[in-house]
Amino acid sequence: MNCIIVDDDNLSCKLLEGYVQKYASLNLVGIFNDAISARNEMIGRKDIDLVLLDIMMPEMDGFDFIGSLDHPPNIIIVSGAEDFALKAFDFNVVDYLLKPISYSRFCKAIDKTIKYFSAPVKEISSSGDEEIFIKKGSSLVKLKLKEIVFVEALENYVTLNTNTDKFTIHFTMKAIESQLPSTVFIRVHRSFIINKSMIQAIKESSLDIVVGHTVKNIPVGKSFRDSLLNDINVMAR
Repeated sequence: MNCIIVDDDNLSCKLLEGYVQKYASLNLVGIFNDAISARNEMIGRKDIDLVLLDIMMPEMDGFDFIGSLDHPPNIIIVSGAEDFALKAFDFNVVDYLLKPISYSRFCKAIDKTIKYFSAPVKEISSSGDEEIFIKKGSSLVKLKLKEIVFVEALENYVTLNTNTDKFTIHFTMKAIESQLPSTVFIRVHRSFIINKSMIQAIKESSLDIVVGHTVKNIPVGKSFRDSLLNDINVMAR
């Protein structure tokens, strides 16, 4: 797993570099002391799987950095302040490490990344007819992918919403997006993936989808709007 370190604290960078080198599955491809340099590097390459990211940095902080990326990779926050932990999980980060970081705590975060949020897998179906089983309570419920109306992020979980039910699973948006067929689903916001066949109307910064017998309004992020409009059939004069 290719990773980079983004932190303006040189001592922290040195510590993290040593931890990365000890962990066999990690390959360090860069260390950056500011978010702008890291972002410029990431624009030119698509093989960075993980970012070890500080929050408080000059010019562009960690949250602005994540928000500036159309499709952020796995993010582990490394911070000296615990005040930002709740906000961090709104950005779907994998974990939040509080400095000073022990190697055992570092390993736990990386193990979690590899187990739940590793590299995307090939789409398992182009039509959405593939059936999966999802745990609900003490039972396993069979579900066709195309029955999912929308997916919503919830910290380091996601909820799969159908017309009649809702399932909460331990995934990130990036991981679940990689397993849903792009012919059926599209990501429209940092926190939402929708079934394109359920779109009722597209507005300036949101869209309406049909969920059962009701219409639900879903926000559309600025960075996702163009790809949404390019992906659907639009007839305009």
